[in-house]
Amino acid sequence: MGADVRDLVFVPNATTGVNSVLRSLTFSLEDEILTTNHEYNACRNALDFIASRTGARVVVAKVPFPIDSPEQVVAAVIERVSPKTRLVLLDHVTSQTGLIFPIQELAKELQQRGVDTLVDGAHAPGMISLDLREIGVTYYAGNCHKWLCAPKGAAFLYVRRDKQSEIRPLTISHGTNSPRTDKTRFQLEFDWTGTDDPTAYMCVPEAIAFMGSLLPGGWTEWRQQNHQLVLQGRRLLCEALEVQPPCPEEMIGSMAVVPMPTTLENRDFMSIHDELFDKFGIQVQVMPWQEKPRLLVRISAQIYNTFEQYEYLAKVLKGLCC
Repeated sequence: MGADVRDLVFVPNATTGVNSVLRSLTFSLEDEILTTNHEYNACRNALDFIASRTGARVVVAKVPFPIDSPEQVVAAVIERVSPKTRLVLLDHVTSQTGLIFPIQELAKELQQRGVDTLVDGAHAPGMISLDLREIGVTYYAGNCHKWLCAPKGAAFLYVRRDKQSEIRPLTISHGTNSPRTDKTRFQLEFDWTGTDDPTAYMCVPEAIAFMGSLLPGGWTEWRQQNHQLVLQGRRLLCEALEVQPPCPEEMIGSMAVVPMPTTLENRDFMSIHDELFDKFGIQVQVMPWQEKPRLLVRISAQIYNTFEQYEYLAKVLKGLCC
């Protein structure tokens, strides 16, 4: 992750990490919290909750989709920064649209304006190369159960050293007054928040080692293989459904979104999802979007996937459109 161990703590999931930061900070009526229209629903709900309790205002930067370049993300976010902007919450890899946001460039631009950055990096660890020191964000939450393939319930929260005294876990417990001196207060508070099963956390090193051992080129080859496979799958689906790719290849990691044809616009997204699973044995995300295209299908590529699976999906989706 490119971070000192003293700056990382385990949390059950990235949403808990995001909530821990938001619930720890103090906001006022004069403050604005900036996010984008691609923000993950759970974390957007957390923002709205904080705003309702503190009077702070949630400002939404509209990042276009389909999109032509990462520069459009930077322009959309920076345009909505004001003297009142206190914090910016961003996805590293967006859940609905599968885009890799240019977090390092955004963090640099925001830091120059005196604004802290909180990143929901749920999908990033394992999918893309991640160096938390280099990207320069203030706070970062990431999941280990997705692309790292650790058990569910394993995630981490990174907090920059100068901010750690402000950030507290959602559950205040024994770490608050622990006499131990071998760890920082930040680690002590998050390490033991009450009776729980830490097995998922303990499996993370094994998951990293195992996944990195599956190909001769280790993690680098693993990421590249997944990236190439999802691009092949995207091209195939776009051709089969006669739609245009909604973003450049450079903004894709191991997930890609393809717009559904207009013939399916009036279908409920969950009914399509369930039909694909129940009738054809296909597990894939089908999601609504705020504007045209109204429906999106999000494919993923992991080491166990094959190109034939995307061919099958393309054939089935083409049949649904007719």
